Order: sequence, then C-alpha cells, then structure tokens
Amino acid sequence: MNWLLPERIADALPHEAARIERLRRMILDLFRVHGYELVMPPMLEYLDSLLTGAGSDLKLRTFKLVDQLSGRTLGLRADMTPQVARIDSHLLNRQGVTRLCYCDSVLHTLPASLAASREPIQLGAELYGYPGIEADIEVIRLMDKALKTAGMPASRIDVSHAGVFRALSRAARLDEEAEPKILQLLQSKDIPGLRDCCVGIEAPYRCALLDLPELYGGIELLEIARSKLPALPEIVSALDTLRVLRGALPELPLSFDLADLRGYNYHNGVVFSAYCQGLPGAIAQGGRYDGVGRTFGRARPATGFSTDLRVIASLGEDEKPAGAVLAPCAAKDGALAARVAALRAAGTVVVELLPGEAPGEGPWCDRRLARENGQWIIQTISEDRG
Repeated sequence: MNWLLPERIADALPHEAARIERLRRMILDLFRVHGYELVMPPMLEYLDSLLTGAGSDLKLRTFKLVDQLSGRTLGLRADMTPQVARIDSHLLNRQGVTRLCYCDSVLHTLPASLAASREPIQLGAELYGYPGIEADIEVIRLMDKALKTAGMPASRIDVSHAGVFRALSRAARLDEEAEPKILQLLQSKDIPGLRDCCVGIEAPYRCALLDLPELYGGIELLEIARSKLPALPEIVSALDTLRVLRGALPELPLSFDLADLRGYNYHNGVVFSAYCQGLPGAIAQGGRYDGVGRTFGRARPATGFSTDLRVIASLGEDEKPAGAVLAPCAAKDGALAARVAALRAAGTVVVELLPGEAPGEGPWCDRRLARENGQWIIQTISEDRG
C-alpha cells in the first residue's frame, strides 16, 4: 500500500490547502505592516547549528541524517527559531533592532501531543536587539493581532517568568538531576509528587516550590506571590516585570501562572501562552530567549512567538468555496481567449475545458461563459452541480 503516509503525516487537500494559504498570506501581511521582514531558512542544517540553545526535548524531536558530501550529521529542523537567530546574528549582522518573521513546515520525530501532526507549519515573529520589556509587549500584542486576524481570538493569555524558578533552583542548590524532575512536576502541577521530591530542600525554598503550582490568577496573584516567595532579587525583578506587562496590555486577557515553565531550558525571561475557546492546549506561545545567538558570534537580546498554522486552519469555520467561471476551450477563439484572460487578470477563477472534457470535480463553477449576440457573457449556472 504505497499510497499510505507515515503516521501523523498528512496531505493538505484543496480546501484545507486554500485555507492555510489564505491565512498565511493574511498573517504575513500583518507582520509586514508591523515592520517584520520575511526570511526562509533551509529545511536542513548541520545538527549543532539547529540545536543551539535548545533543550533535550528538541534534540529528541529532530530527525538526523548523515551528509553525503561532508560526512557531518545534519538535522531536519524541528523548530525554526534557532535558524532565525542564526540569520540575525551571523548573516544580517545588524547593530540595532531587527524584526523577522517566517512560515514553513518543520518535522518532528514524535508528535508534540496526542492529536498533533509531525509536520506542523510553524509561523512566527521574532524581535532581536532590544532587552527592554517594551519588546515583549510588542510581541505579545502582535501575537494577539495574528490570532484575531485568523479568526481565533485568544480567550486567555497565560504569562510567567523563567527567572522565578531559576532563582529558586539556584538558591535551593538543585543539582542537574533534581532540577528537571522538579520542573516536570511543576509543569504538570503534580503537588503530591512535588512534595515528595522536595524533601530535604531548605525550608523557605521548599515552601516556595510547593507554592508555585497554586500561584495562578489575575493581577492580584502578583501581590500574593510577593508575600509567599523569598525576596530574592531575581524574583522581585520578575514580579515587577509582570506587573508592568499587565499595565501595558489592559486590553488583552492576561492571566498569570508561575508554574507554566514550558521552554524553561530555552527561555530566560517572560514566557507566554495563548489559549482559544474549544482547544485544550496552547494555540500560540513564546517568550524571551536572550543570548541565543552567542554560538553564532553575537549574544543578542531576543523575544518572539510562534504557532502552528495547520492547527489554526483546522479550527476555523468552514467557508463556502468561491465560485469559478466555466469556459469552453479558447484555443481557436481569440475573442474568448481575450475574455478569459481579462477575467483571470481581475482575479476571477476561470476553468477552461479541454476539448472533449466534461465539467469535473475541481473548483466549484457557479457561472459559465456563453456566447450571446456575438459577445462572450457570464451566465449563472442555476442547476445543482449533482
């Protein structure tokens, strides 16, 4: 059965492909008018370049192969963000702020969730060269606009800060084995497991780690966190940053979850995830990842977000396909050929039948070109297509 595709890999048939392409154009146009320049990195690179600054989860999700020309290990990208960071740091090499965007397929060895594709279409925007909170504000607002443009407005945007857990981990002297284990328990909000794992940690930091899964909610959460967490400088700074963020984005449905630490090994500042009605997982996510370009020669401040365009397209409402015009073969009729060309130049879909071809199952034709009084005019096709 050589027509079968690998598990969690799927074709995009005409209706879905048209929706994906329409959304891609709309959102990339939104990015363009906000000053974000489109880049197109290659599908594969040397593995060490693809995995720069990445956590172990990305390493496990990356397909690997040997380059027949160099003998070096290549990777099929599982995330475009490191590639875009390479372009900013090494190829563009600009001194000021750089805004870049992208949209293309990535490949995963394993699906990110039970229902996920192994070939997401990653669409995102990244801002490099500005360390201030204003850059995070711009990126979060742009993410919200992108989701609204796609017809999937965010019902909730959870915000956290990697500095909170990082400060607690350092103060509690968590070793390389304990830190990822506690991190996983925090992300799953497994409080009994977290309690068992924190045995032996010094009291104020153990209590703080046990409090983190409960620290979620609105703006009031920040004062609660300030009263419960140790007044470590990094924690105080992180909570101040989150308060500024809330004040700068009053129109957005921001909430806070200090145990939401996805991408912890990659992010080092504000992190955020957008959720939509009817979807259990995050539809878009991002955060700050300063210093990611260090391996490429320049450690640049950076913040950005990405989403899976396939998921967004699958959640949209079904649209009635735009009608097309059915035309006879125009090979021997100059007037008909000119009329067809004029319609196509104006953006109208015209299906020109080949000699002997009957109307098929392609574009939905609700009109046709017919000759009347020596002129080719458009008529409505009234009968059902059948």
